[in-house]
Formats: sequence, C-alpha cells, structure tokens
Amino acid sequence: MTNSYLSENYAPVESEITAFDLQVIGELPAELSGRYLRNGPNPAGPVDPANHHWFSGDGMVHGVCLQNGAAKWYRNRYVGSSNLSALRGQADIPGRNWNDSGTGPNTSVGGFAGTTWAMVEAGGVPVELDYELATIGRNDFYGTLPGAFSAHPKYDPGTGEMHAMVYAWAEWMDHVQYVVVGSDGRVRRTVDIPLPGMSMIHDMSLTERYAVVYDQPVTVDLNIAMEGLFPFRWDPDYGNRVGLLPRKGTAADIIWIDVPLGYAFHPLNAYDAPDGTVVIDICMYDCMFNQDILGPFGDGGLARLERWVLNPQLRSCSVTVIDASSNEFPRHNIAYAGQAYKFGYCASPSQDSSEGWPTLKHNLETGAREVFDHGPGRAAGEPVFVARGDSSGEDEGWLITLVHDLGKGTAELVVMDAEDLARGYVARVLLPQRIPFGFHGNWVSDSQVKPKEA
Repeated sequence: MTNSYLSENYAPVESEITAFDLQVIGELPAELSGRYLRNGPNPAGPVDPANHHWFSGDGMVHGVCLQNGAAKWYRNRYVGSSNLSALRGQADIPGRNWNDSGTGPNTSVGGFAGTTWAMVEAGGVPVELDYELATIGRNDFYGTLPGAFSAHPKYDPGTGEMHAMVYAWAEWMDHVQYVVVGSDGRVRRTVDIPLPGMSMIHDMSLTERYAVVYDQPVTVDLNIAMEGLFPFRWDPDYGNRVGLLPRKGTAADIIWIDVPLGYAFHPLNAYDAPDGTVVIDICMYDCMFNQDILGPFGDGGLARLERWVLNPQLRSCSVTVIDASSNEFPRHNIAYAGQAYKFGYCASPSQDSSEGWPTLKHNLETGAREVFDHGPGRAAGEPVFVARGDSSGEDEGWLITLVHDLGKGTAELVVMDAEDLARGYVARVLLPQRIPFGFHGNWVSDSQVKPKEA
C-alpha cells in the first residue's frame, strides 16, 4: 500500500546532521539573533504504511541559528522518548513520564521561561532540549504539571503566562484540563472541564476575559483504537460547540455556544469586542478524518479562514468567510495575542504537493489579501512573525519560514518583510538537506533562551 504521508516530501530523512556557516543569499537582518526551530514527525524505525498516521511519527526538531547577520548552523535532532531509546538500545530519557507514554513530542517547539520545550498533545509531557537541540529529558514544568500538556499553548504578553487546553484520550475519557503556567515555568492553576465525549482538542484561544474550549466532532473511536490505528474519527452526531471559560472561573461558569459543523486545528487569534461579543478568526474544515484516517488532507477539502462572532448573552454565533481559499498554520504578531488586531499570516497548502504553497497576509480591517508566491513547486510552511527591535507598527517585522523545493528535494529558511511582501526575499538560507513537511515552530531569540556557553 502507498501511504501519501510517507512519500515525497512527507518521507522521513534518515540522518541527524550538523552543518556550519550556511550559505546566505541576500542579507540577514543583524537583529535576528537566535534560532528558528520547527518540530515534525520523522519515523525512526520501520512503520506499516497501511495504518501509519502522519501525526504519530517520532519527533524531530530542525533548527537554524542566526547571529550577527550570519547563519551559524543547521541541526536536526530526534526528540527523546521511551520508544526512541528502546530502538537505539539506550536507557530511557530522564524525567517523570506520568502516563508511561512511549512516544515523544513531535508537534511543536518553542522557548519559554529560559528553556527550549518540545511539545505534543494527547497526554505527552514536554521534553526539554538544550540550545543545540540535544534532549535533556522530560520536564513537567519542574514537577508542577499534573498530567497532560498541549502542542498549542497560548502566550499572554500582558502577564507572561502560558495557557493551554489539554487532553489525554486514553487516561481522561470524560474531561479535559485548562492549565496555566506562570512566567517562572511552573503550573499555577488547573481546571478540569467535563465533556460528553473525548474530543480531539488540538488548540485553544485566549482573550482577556476567556479561555476558549473547542469541543468538536472528531472524537475517540474505540474500535479503530483497538486495531492500533490513530484513535480519532469524524463524528458529526457529536455536534460542534465552543466554550467560553472565564479565566478565573470554574467549569460551571463556562458559556457553551453551538457553532457550525466542521473541524478546526488552528485559530488565528481571538479577542473581546467592546460590545461584549468574542471575535475568533479560525481555519475551518468541512470535516476531518472521515474517509482519510491517516492524515488531514484526504477528505476532499482544505481549511478556509473564517471569522466567528460569539454572543455570550444570546449564546449565538455568526460566521463570515474571510478567505475561501486554502489557509492553514495561521500566525500573527504575538504582542497582539488576545487583543483586537489587524494582520494575520497563513500558509496556503495544496493537496497536490507538486504545486506551490504561497504565504498569505490578511488585512482583517480592510479585507485586503496579499500573496507571496514562492514559485512553482516551492511549498512554504508556517509563517512565524518576528517584530523588529524598534517596531511600533503591528506588521513592522519579519516573516520567517521554511520553503521546500519539491522538484530539487531541497529546503531553505527564508526571511520576508512582513510590512512589504512585494520586496521579495530579504534573505534565503540554503540548508544542507531536505526537510520533510512538518508542523509547528517558533523563533526563539537569544534573549529568550541563552546560547550554550563556549
């Protein structure tokens, strides 16, 4: 059987490599001092193509270090786990493993509280990495995390806290948990939220008033789970709703609002409007894991960008389509997280991996849409926004992403001017090997996580 999530640029790379003094075309902004990091699945051993799900591969972090206008190094390293240690004939990595999960984080990576964290949903504990991406061990926020975590915590720039909505399908079949991590990297609050079933809660949103719960119709199917398959399946009878949890409230205070049937992995941003409504911009699919139970792109449609306006008093939702074309991996200026904002950035994937995947910029006030075309057969990933050091405008900064040249089997790290996409590439860093399609990453400045001392 051919599994499309194991072929072409979804196929894993075989080696962990290190390369120094990378070639740069153009001029890297000197203020970019830090690491671009991206996590994604890269099966370390043989897998059965008949039942391998893209989301289940071993985690591998790819990193590029930029300093003083130069691209110092590229590294790719597996994220440590029990399974990887067993495959390599090594002792398990250190750190508490609350549910004895054999898998490791393969979904996201970022810097917080002076530490580099690899993250995953569905029960996994974060794994701490050093500056050069070697695994240090599991880190349950220094013993304060009671159980699961998420690949999509939301950062509050006002408090310095990190907020997450987490689930653990095999252990918690009747609830999820809201987790707040303080700026010191320790959990300071949790709230258990009962649910009628075990929904796949990939992400959350955060406003100044609410933590937003997405209780959607992709739920655990015990029949396929018992067959060793990815356990989540489209379940339209479950319905679709959003919960508004007051940030200092309990589960009993949640305002549940029904929304149109569909599934969303990723919201762009959310905020409280002056009239008391809650505005959510979100990438919405018609369905997920219905016919294609091995990955997200085989059910006949891709995500569109929508705006939901939720009325807590009327418990109603109005929907406006912002962009009906393909929009995924949405990002914005993190300084505007949970606040009214103007600009959002998305990748635009295609089901035909030979097509180009452009980068999109949305002006959410005027409706204007700009397209950065990377060229035929060049597929751009998640666009990460990095503000200029002296910036005052919301879009004054850089967009950084990986671009995969599918015809050549190569990859680049590219820098674009977020304020002026027509400028073209500011810089391209040529990377020493192909990088498989993956998930999420971040720019981690050297002020967030200090470099390893020489």
